Amino acid sequence: MALASKPDLDVMKQVNRQFVTGVTVVTALDGETPRGLAVNAFSSISLDPATVMVCVQRTSSTHDCLFRASHLAINILSTDQLDVVGVFASKTEDKFKDVDWESGPFGSPLIARSSALMEVEIRERLQASTHTVFICRVVHAAVSELPPMVYGAGKFFDGGALAPLG
Repeated sequence: MALASKPDLDVMKQVNRQFVTGVTVVTALDGETPRGLAVNAFSSISLDPATVMVCVQRTSSTHDCLFRASHLAINILSTDQLDVVGVFASKTEDKFKDVDWESGPFGSPLIARSSALMEVEIRERLQASTHTVFICRVVHAAVSELPPMVYGAGKFFDGGALAPLG
């Protein structure tokens, strides 16, 4: 059996840009200090019991805080939060300096103006090449009236204004 060749990195970037995804900011407390990063590798696994997963690159400055945490928050960004995604996608040291947030029931930072948010208990940490996959049980969730932000082809879009097919 012949081995498959390694796909070209530029082609893989183009392939991934064709997949439209939601935009999240994953947050946790590092002692008393809130930490977070923008993550698009998020998915629901099960509704009952409510279980989700997020994937975080191990070289991220926020990774070790998340790895040590028992709980984290997944903030699904709204169309009103382009400023927030810019901050959390950056290498800025104090990402929470100008961000309005409050502590969830288990202490995780919940970001104001989010389309939806949840606080989760980390159940498993799986090593997958360059990333850690966090498998989490939802312990708190809330939804707002604000439409979600979506990302595809290198741009952000209004998830509430998508045209239905058919």
